[in-house]
Amino acid sequence: MAIDILLLLALPASGKSELRRYVAHLAPEVARRDFHLGPTLQVDDYPYVHLMRRISREQRRLGLEPAFFAGDDTPFLHSGDWLTLSHLIAEDVAALGTVERHPGTAAALIDRLGAARARAGVRAAIATNPALEHGIAADAAALAAGLTVADPASLRDSTIVVEFARGGPAGAVAPLPLPLGYAASLAALGGEILERASILWVVADPAESRRRNRERAHPGPDGDASILHHGVPEAVMLHDYGMDDLAWLAETSPVPGTIAVDDGDVASLLPLARFDNRVDRTSFLRAEPGAWPRKAVARLHHDLAAAFTALVDAG
Repeated sequence: MAIDILLLLALPASGKSELRRYVAHLAPEVARRDFHLGPTLQVDDYPYVHLMRRISREQRRLGLEPAFFAGDDTPFLHSGDWLTLSHLIAEDVAALGTVERHPGTAAALIDRLGAARARAGVRAAIATNPALEHGIAADAAALAAGLTVADPASLRDSTIVVEFARGGPAGAVAPLPLPLGYAASLAALGGEILERASILWVVADPAESRRRNRERAHPGPDGDASILHHGVPEAVMLHDYGMDDLAWLAETSPVPGTIAVDDGDVASLLPLARFDNRVDRTSFLRAEPGAWPRKAVARLHHDLAAAFTALVDAG
């Protein structure tokens, strides 16, 4: 039986997107046999972060109050927007297998962001006008076009892979105050996801995460919009990803091998497995598959299979 929903969690540049690429490259029978995965459907919150930064940049250019970021290299103005992202993820998962797609106009996406914000408890308005909508039209269309679409028949046999990163300021000690960290963002996904989800935690130290983040970043709009080659601003890496609270959540869970999440309606125990990437074993996957070193691929495959087996056993 294939894993239903896989939450792929880690600090930025820890190897999440590279592992997604590797799994998607495998023959379906290999992915099912070794990793317990069906054909993967990908959901990621980074495109929304990119759009939020584009909206804020255009707002500042137009003399409007920025909704999400005071500057291109600054953290969220409202920490509740971490939960906004979780609500957007939940919407995208719920939309899989349905006939309708999210509309790709700038106005429609701004409305989606505002509605998700309201559910997250962020009351700040998103100042908009026709000039702003025109300025982000291409970004909005690209985001909508990139959302995963699946028909109901294929959805039954697929594994939904949801990637995101959370954390807290450098030097912070768990438990993190709400709405920071994984506990709050996982709870905001809601019971429909939590009761079906398992977690693969890609472990990397914050300092190493920052180093890889600098290494992978391609400057310019193409890099900014890319899952594999965007760079998180250094100030954000320190402010939002200076520590990883998943270790504390795992240590304090009442059942070993799980993360306890309470969404307000039901308490869930999500199976958890670790893939140790503190010594970088995934960056080579950014290259074209023909250039992947065979020994590195074999070692990665073996250890990743062991992590997925542990995850299934924990479930």
